[in-house]
Amino acid sequence: MLVAATLPATPYQPEKKGLSMASSGGKPPARKRRMPWGDRAFSIAAHGAAGLTLALLVGIILSLLVGAWPAIREYGLSFLWRTEWDPVNDRYGGLVMIYGTLATSFIALLIAVPVSFGIALFLTELSPNWLRRPLGVAIELLAAVPSIVYGMWGLLVFGPILAEYVQQPLQAAFKGVPLLGTLVSGPPVGIGILSAGIILAIMVIPFIASVTRDVFQTTPAMLKESAYGLGSTTWEVVWRVVLPYTKTGVVGAVMLGLGRALGETMAVTFVIGNFNQLNSLSVFEAANSITSALANEFAEANPGLHQASLIYLGLILFFITFVVLALSKWLLSRLQRNEGKRT
Repeated sequence: MLVAATLPATPYQPEKKGLSMASSGGKPPARKRRMPWGDRAFSIAAHGAAGLTLALLVGIILSLLVGAWPAIREYGLSFLWRTEWDPVNDRYGGLVMIYGTLATSFIALLIAVPVSFGIALFLTELSPNWLRRPLGVAIELLAAVPSIVYGMWGLLVFGPILAEYVQQPLQAAFKGVPLLGTLVSGPPVGIGILSAGIILAIMVIPFIASVTRDVFQTTPAMLKESAYGLGSTTWEVVWRVVLPYTKTGVVGAVMLGLGRALGETMAVTFVIGNFNQLNSLSVFEAANSITSALANEFAEANPGLHQASLIYLGLILFFITFVVLALSKWLLSRLQRNEGKRT
């Protein structure tokens, strides 16, 4: 006890490694973590794929601009509202094709979106289990039918039925009515803007319905069961629970269908009439679209203003698709902001 009392009090001397930890605030020295070669290769591949996509997009735009430059220099923006398309006299305008593309796509979405929502609603909420899978597979198989088959069916089967049982009765009913009479005027041959729009709607329905059904199925069952428990009807559950939860996917499905309608070529070529004049605003009037004009004339177009005008049409179609995508993104952002304000 005497020896222990006479020993001087010496502080604890940590080891050298302990001193370095104390000097750094008790934390071990930072070591740079080396990325494994697998992660590094995956990162390079992902960045390369993104860069390649942007490069391809820029390359497409530049090639369209270079190919369409003679027509752009000749007509400028007046090409958008010129109705004349005369390869013999080398005078061109794109209004007829632009109108045909927008009109047929609008008719297609006007028919396809409600039908697709109804199909998706039936498959997810109302269909019995034994029918749900076979019906879903049948709808998806419609998307695998080639577009040329739809076009031939529309020209040989659907067109005569539309002319005899729809156009002629409508013309007899609205004869002499100023606006409606003009809207259904035209020779009853079964080809035109309305026929092309209905065929496009039939082609677009499987895409929108399949995506919308898959999106509806991502809604948590607890949310729907809670709404049903509070006394909500099926429509109220879909409108107040399912659609707000899946609005991004639903808008994406509609945009997918619109892109399919804007870019369809062969089916529209069969049933739109391929007429390069705009005589009236009748939905039964034969017209033309950008894709059908490119399919019919590009292979035989002479180098020069004719070919440049066709490429100019392709550039306009690219711009229309870009505007539609931008509007969909803007719509989604507005919906999200309004939802944040309500909450």
